[in-house]
Amino acid sequence: MRNRIIVYFLLLFIGASFIGGSVFTTYNEFVSEGILKERKEVVIPKGVGLKQVAHLLKKEGVIESPSIFLIGVRASGNAGQIKAGEYSFPARSSPKMVMTILVSGETYIRRLVVPEGLTSEQIVELLDKAKGLKGTVHFIPRNGTLLPDTYHYSWGDSKEGLILRMQRAMDRTVASLWETRDKSVPLRDEKEAVILASVVEKEAGLSKEMPLIASAFINRLNKGMKLQSDPTALYAVTDGKYNLKRALTYQDLKVKSPYNTYVINGLPRGPISNPGKKALEAVLNPAKTNYIYFVADGTGGHKFAATYQEHQQNVSVWRSIQKKARKKVKDAQAEGNETQVKLNTFVDKTETLAKEN
Repeated sequence: MRNRIIVYFLLLFIGASFIGGSVFTTYNEFVSEGILKERKEVVIPKGVGLKQVAHLLKKEGVIESPSIFLIGVRASGNAGQIKAGEYSFPARSSPKMVMTILVSGETYIRRLVVPEGLTSEQIVELLDKAKGLKGTVHFIPRNGTLLPDTYHYSWGDSKEGLILRMQRAMDRTVASLWETRDKSVPLRDEKEAVILASVVEKEAGLSKEMPLIASAFINRLNKGMKLQSDPTALYAVTDGKYNLKRALTYQDLKVKSPYNTYVINGLPRGPISNPGKKALEAVLNPAKTNYIYFVADGTGGHKFAATYQEHQQNVSVWRSIQKKARKKVKDAQAEGNETQVKLNTFVDKTETLAKEN
């Protein structure tokens, strides 16, 4: 059998010499460095023949000669072994290396990063934009059912298949963390854990603060206080779209909604986002503090307080930071307007001189 393959290989390369080169030259071109300048991904569709593959590779700039590629593949006995899929070819891949990659079936693995805190609708939008995913997500999953993470997939995988993987990942993660939870946390079941985690996820600017934010909310729940979380009010005002192009107002905080924790007692009706693992860990094993309040500190984090008086001091500092920030913006805008006026005057003068000359 081996001898027949060798003979077939030699006959093909001898035939190649009639195309325009010696046996040695043909073989040398098959194993030599290719023309591809940088790594490239190419999709080999299902059902295409070897000749179509060769011409596709030529079109994509992976190989220079379809004839050399065809002869080499056939001589190697791999004419029927090339598999469909998306493949990544390194720079300068020889035709032989290209063949080896296609025969291996080791397709290019893509990845989709799903950030924490997105709604399910936003995650589906990410899937719709992801290159290579097929199909349609017919029903938007409920918030809190998809685990944010980095997901790997291959060209042609389905969007709904990836959604299912996210749902299973969330189920496994929540179940595992629930078993190791702090039993003193006043959350009755896994659903309530996901709801509170979704609020913590939207409140936290820094992941390291999540256990502190969670502790403040847990302390409020234990005292029967309203959570008074701005993200829940924003969710109520925008119906979960998070695209309010202005700051929340006092009137917004009064909007009657089962999600607005300025109005209702306890937790919102359901999750307001899809929380990540760190937020889930934070609510099920929060820091041990006496914090009740927290406010932004101007650096991306928060200032925490156990008393209302201390909280008011922190709020005053935050308002001072905001005031200075607004002044900088206003000054920059004024300076920009002044520069624009000078520029317009210069242009007008230039145009006048040009006309006079």
